[in-house]
Amino acid sequence: MNISHLEHVAIAVHSIEESLPYFEGILGMKCYNIETVEDQKVKTAFFRIGDTDTKIELLEPTGPDSTVAGFLEKRGEGIHHIAFAVKDTEESLREAEEKGIRLIDQHPRKGAEGLEIAFLHPKSTGRVLTEFCCSPKEEK
Repeated sequence: MNISHLEHVAIAVHSIEESLPYFEGILGMKCYNIETVEDQKVKTAFFRIGDTDTKIELLEPTGPDSTVAGFLEKRGEGIHHIAFAVKDTEESLREAEEKGIRLIDQHPRKGAEGLEIAFLHPKSTGRVLTEFCCSPKEEK
């Protein structure tokens, strides 16, 4: 699969603004990026963990029809998914599918921070929503 590291752990929250005091004030992390991903109907906030490439991502729904809004309604705030950095998202999807994993995304799409992302269905991953992500390939 060529996973290089745990890219991030995503946490669904009702409000990023209300969550910042815990992550910044208590844990001492610095939020370095807040952005909205319109097609996913979500606002994101990112925190680096120490000197690593691993991050915490907060997910706030931007509308009632957001999948994150549905998650919050069913389960409340908490861990939403884990994301692994891969060398090639398309290849990793293909390999996962060949191994019997059900895909949410048949092809990568654009995610937060300009990453190319794709999700695996939790019904075939031990009930853990799993994301593959990588920097987009340079155009030749």
